[in-house]
Formats: sequence, structure tokens, C-alpha cells
Amino acid sequence: MSALTDDTLPITPRAMRDEMIVFAAMALLLAIVPWTGIYPFFVMQALCFALLACAFNLLIGYGGLLSFGHAMFLGTAGYVSAHALKVWGLSPELGILVGTAAAALLGLVTGFISIRRQGIYFSMITLALSQLLYFIYLQAPFTHGEDGIQGIPQGHLLGIFDLSKPMVLYYVVLVGFLAGFLLIYRTINSPFGEVLKSIRENEPRAISLGYKTDQYKMLAYILSGTLAGFAGSLKVFVAQNASLTDVHWSMSGEIVLMTLVGGLGTIFGPVVGAFVIIAMQQYLAGFGQWVTVIQGVIFVACVLLFRRGLVGELAHLLRRSL
Repeated sequence: MSALTDDTLPITPRAMRDEMIVFAAMALLLAIVPWTGIYPFFVMQALCFALLACAFNLLIGYGGLLSFGHAMFLGTAGYVSAHALKVWGLSPELGILVGTAAAALLGLVTGFISIRRQGIYFSMITLALSQLLYFIYLQAPFTHGEDGIQGIPQGHLLGIFDLSKPMVLYYVVLVGFLAGFLLIYRTINSPFGEVLKSIRENEPRAISLGYKTDQYKMLAYILSGTLAGFAGSLKVFVAQNASLTDVHWSMSGEIVLMTLVGGLGTIFGPVVGAFVIIAMQQYLAGFGQWVTVIQGVIFVACVLLFRRGLVGELAHLLRRSL
């Protein structure tokens, strides 16, 4: 893992200033999207997956834990939020809260099972747990099996914002993404984040310094799963459905792909990677099943030509923290 992070710049006032400038530029560009004629559904979907990829990057890029089961957080939060909104009749904010809480609880349970394992063993356990949940959701009555939960009401957020209006929904999703992104950024640059990086680089040395590494990894895993669940709850309002696609193992693979294409262990890499992958799915849909082949070719090219990912290579070239 350290081979991918050897070029990481130390945290300095200049580095943080650069990151804040890029963040402000990103927020400004995203804020004016509705006025540019770009299809808003595509951008909202990309924002949900960008937050999901950032949550995954928190775990692997800074904690050194490769999870092959992050789709279970996305799908679980989506199903719970969808059921709460459609069947229980909860308001949008409560639906999001309930879905996110379900993902946090799932992170606590699955983390307790898997966090004491390392390397490929941890990855395989998370994959197995994700597939277990997939088959549970396939058979559970409240998920409606392969049909999923359709026609989810969008309602009024806080009783004020009508989420059935695309413009309002876009800015709600944007605020949710930016809030999640800032939380991840603050976590990375906190003392907790510094301990996570030390565990990633040399866990035995961190243990020798007195840190209880399993507890730090557990907290990172739960936080990552919770934010992934938050992204899943937001996605329910965009797609207005919850289906097995979001909890399938292939979704976990897409999350890994987004992170690696953008740049593992970078701040903005997962955002770029998510937009690249979602854009390919959106604009290459006419190629049918060949979209997967094209994604594979692009992934291989990125691995061979951009070892640090798109943003990682740019940051290395400019000697800036991105």
C-alpha cells in the first residue's frame, strides 16, 4: 500500500490552502451546473457515487483496508430509506437519517466480524458478508426481490423544499455531497487521520507506540460505511427506486474502479473517478454490453499509464496536494 502513497505531500499550510482553493472551485462549478444545460440527473447520480467513492477512499487510501463489500452499505441504506419513505410515510430528512443509521449499524456488526483480519482475508470477509446480504435482500419481502422498491415519494425536505422539483433536488444532493466531503477531509487532516495513516504505513510500529490499532480501524470502517450509506440514501431520491443492483458485488467493483482511476489516497481523486465512470455509463450506453469492455480497457490503461490515478499523477506533476 505504501508504494501508492510514497509521493504524498506532508500536511502544510500551503497544502491545505491549495486543497481549499480546489474545493472552492469544485463547489462553484457544481453550483452552476443547472444553468449550463448539462443533464442534472447525470450529475446528481455522479455526486452520489462520488461521495460513495470518497467514503471508500477514506478506508483504503488512508486506513489501508481494502473492502470488497462496500455495496452492502449503499444498498442497505437505500432499501431502508425507500421502505421508510414509501411504507412508513416518513419525511425525507427522517428517511435519510434512518437509512444512514442502518448503514452505521451494519458497519458496526460487519466491522466486529472482519476488522481483526488483515490483507486479503479482510477483503474476502467483506465480500462474503456483502453477498450474504445480497441473497437476504433477494428473498426478503420488504425489498420486493428483483423488482425492487419503485415509485418512492420524494416529499418536502424539512417541510419546505419540494424534492420533486429537479432544481431543488439537485442542490439538496449537492449540499449533502459537500457536507460529506468536508467531513471526510476533516477526518483525514485530524489527529485521528494521522494515526490512520501511520497504521497504513506500519501497523506494528503504531502498536509499539501504544495505539490500539483495531479500534482506530473499526472507527474508520464504521465512518466509511456510514458515509457510504448516506450516499445510498441520497441516491434513493435521485433514482426513486432501490434495487438489487446497488448491493451486488459488481457495484463494489465499480467503487474500487472509481477510486483507482481517480487516484487512491488523494482528496479529489475519487470525485474525478466517479464522474469518469458514470459519464462512460451514461454516454456510452448505446454500446450495450460493450460498455463493460470499454471500462476494462480504460482501467488497464490507467493502471499502466497513470499509476497514481488521474488526480494523483496531476498532483505529482504539479507538486501540489490534491
